[in-house]
Amino acid sequence: MPAAGVPGDGCPQSPAGVPGDGCPQSPAGVPGDARGRPGAGAGKRRVPCTGQRGGGAGGAGRARGSRSRRAAGPHRTMAGPRGARGRLPPLLLLLLPLLLPLPAAPAAQSCLSRQQLLAAIRQMQQLLKGQETRFSEGLRAVRSRLSTIHASLAKAAPEPPPAACPALQAPADGRKFGTKYLVDHEVHFACDPGFQLLGSSTRMCQANGSWTGQEARCAEIRECSSSPCQNGGTCLEGLNHFRCLCPPQWTGTTCQYQAQTAPPTWSVTGDPAFSRQPRCAQIAQTQQCSCDPGFHMSGTASNGICQDLNECEVYQQQGGPRLCAHACVNIPGSFHCSCPAGYVLLGDGKSCEDIDECSLSQDNCTSGSTCINTGGGFQCVTPQCPPPAGNVSYVKTSPFQCERNPCPMESRSCHQAPKTISFHYLPLPSKLQTPAPLFRMATAAAPGRPGPDSLRFGIAGGNNRGHFVVQRSDRHTGELLLVQSLQGPRTVHVDVDMAEYLDRAFQAKHLSKITLFVSAYEF
Repeated sequence: MPAAGVPGDGCPQSPAGVPGDGCPQSPAGVPGDARGRPGAGAGKRRVPCTGQRGGGAGGAGRARGSRSRRAAGPHRTMAGPRGARGRLPPLLLLLLPLLLPLPAAPAAQSCLSRQQLLAAIRQMQQLLKGQETRFSEGLRAVRSRLSTIHASLAKAAPEPPPAACPALQAPADGRKFGTKYLVDHEVHFACDPGFQLLGSSTRMCQANGSWTGQEARCAEIRECSSSPCQNGGTCLEGLNHFRCLCPPQWTGTTCQYQAQTAPPTWSVTGDPAFSRQPRCAQIAQTQQCSCDPGFHMSGTASNGICQDLNECEVYQQQGGPRLCAHACVNIPGSFHCSCPAGYVLLGDGKSCEDIDECSLSQDNCTSGSTCINTGGGFQCVTPQCPPPAGNVSYVKTSPFQCERNPCPMESRSCHQAPKTISFHYLPLPSKLQTPAPLFRMATAAAPGRPGPDSLRFGIAGGNNRGHFVVQRSDRHTGELLLVQSLQGPRTVHVDVDMAEYLDRAFQAKHLSKITLFVSAYEF
């Protein structure tokens, strides 16, 4: 038998070892006969795979026989352009490596002609076109399904809007604080000077869509309703005050004094220092007498005496300007002002200034506490972090701040607890005019990290919540306002929290615990 791959034997020049063609199954590139011995064709030139089967009639006959036998074999089935449509994907998978640039191979391994390669490429193009068509059909089906779902959801009943309460208006001659009407939001009311609030100063929106409390109204303060004018005097209303029109023979702010030459009630007659003899002179056969500044003539011309004028009482009764910030002390012919303990009189002789005992080291606070100056005194404070509760615990990072320890990933209650708790102490005069800003909260982003895009402020606790309201002063700042005056002396607590949100997702909460030390005095 001729050696495999030798021209003239009628066998195709394909790689050896392809079953079904009737050719010797010798190793590729090792010429020899069917028994593995070197054949007579060893060392002869190989013929390229161009369809030539060798010369001579015998060779042609053998080639035809080989083709008829190979038609049933897998090698011929995959190589022929006809009869291969049912097995096209495996053929293409085999041809893909042939289309890529590869190093030059021996001629015995290149078995497809140019026409066969073109036919395979066309079949691959047809396959890709069919796959593209099926892919487009699949996309259209998915798009149609999504449109159907969207239409069904659009026709469904819309989600109910978040529960809210009707809008509230500011009362006449008053003001309203708060613009959110959702559940658990508060709205506060205050009246203008000269008016008093009737109804509820604070109202909260309930889950059933109604407000707590009663409608707020501002009523004019009528000083004359108590009939302050005496002895037939007529009361005239004014802004935060009244005036009495007194009949003849009566005088005073409430017509309580008789208009006569007798010494008035504000004169001091028991102390000789407050009484002096007038200075008299005879002018044109008439005796004229006068008193020193700070004294007034009392009695008749024949027996008159100069009595001290109590300026403190006069100015207080007649509603004139206040002589002293705190106390007026009458002295013969004049007066002077005094200040309570813990204050010092300023150079104008009228005003009082608080003494800062803390900065002057005049306090008695023990080690571990902090001195806070207040109106007329001081307070020793020792802020404490909240005790541990469940997964929530705090550590003190400064004398006036606590920070929450890291939370377990699965603990939602821990993440909702305040991340920081700060303590603030503010001295406040009594009867401070309102509205008055007291405290501001702001946020700042850490370097390299995005800051919150939304903040929510609220009053979280305290013992006089109705006196305060929180409002936003700008995008990243909230402000605590005093809307109702506080009369001292008293200590007031109010807690304000600030929640941070990013893309409507809760990030963190910060709590400020504010303590107000309200003085007994209005300065």
